[in-house]
Amino acid sequence: MPKSDKIMNIPDNLKYTNDHEWVKIDGDIAIVGITDFAQSELGDIVYVEINAQGDLFERDSVFGTVEAVKTVSDLFMPLTGEILEVNSALEESPEIINNEPYESGWIIKIKIEDIDQIKELLDSSGYKNIIGG
Repeated sequence: MPKSDKIMNIPDNLKYTNDHEWVKIDGDIAIVGITDFAQSELGDIVYVEINAQGDLFERDSVFGTVEAVKTVSDLFMPLTGEILEVNSALEESPEIINNEPYESGWIIKIKIEDIDQIKELLDSSGYKNIIGG
């Protein structure tokens, strides 16, 4: 089966970016990870590096990288905010992102600086349009 025919899991309760990250909003806290599509394109993830917990990052700035067997991909902040927590489980088991991208494979939690930026994120149908779903 060609990769493009694979049914992607794109939950309706999340927001998405053009950079293939998902965002779960809970008040002024956001949980961020990479989408099922992104992890399938990257392949087996072997390492995740996050620049700095406790730092404030502007939207669209690079906050870390995901390293797969064949490539390294930058992670971009979906919203301006402070990184409150990094998923420490990824240090020992980065492949969690491949297995459960929307559950235990989350990457960071942030305190949202500008709630209005949420309106600029994509909904599930908008994201499906980007990946041709």
